[in-house]
Amino acid sequence: MCLAERDSLRRYVTSILGRDSHAVEDVVQETLLRAWQLAERIEWQDRPVRMWLFRVARNLVVDQHRREGRAVPVGLDAADFEQARESDPAEEVTDRRLVVDLLARLSPAHREVVARIHLLGHAGEEVAAVLGVPLGTVKSRAHNAVRQIRAELTRGDWAGAAA
Repeated sequence: MCLAERDSLRRYVTSILGRDSHAVEDVVQETLLRAWQLAERIEWQDRPVRMWLFRVARNLVVDQHRREGRAVPVGLDAADFEQARESDPAEEVTDRRLVVDLLARLSPAHREVVARIHLLGHAGEEVAAVLGVPLGTVKSRAHNAVRQIRAELTRGDWAGAAA
């Protein structure tokens, strides 16, 4: 039953990962392995197999992306960081002022999470333990705070802060 979906699963994973055939095949094999391992526990008659397989494959791709980390933002390479090191001290002051202003616009709870994770480099689990909140709350606060900062940068609401 699951093997009949192999080609459609491969096309779906290719649409997510691109033409990296090795990565695609790894995800497809892992997805089918999990289906085989759970075959006796899941009532397949009441569950659409294709959608289940697609969801498992998508989750595997997301997990793989998280494992690989995102230390360097997409579109930047080492040369960009070298150039940043040679910046003008006046620009550094302006940038710091901008960051301080944007952080001040966040709620105290969101600011604390962003500061601990993005400025101090603490792990989410560590922040959750220190603040006494669930890890999901820390992740949510970090996500929402970064989204708010990006939105304000996009709108240009910060222009007066840097002047």
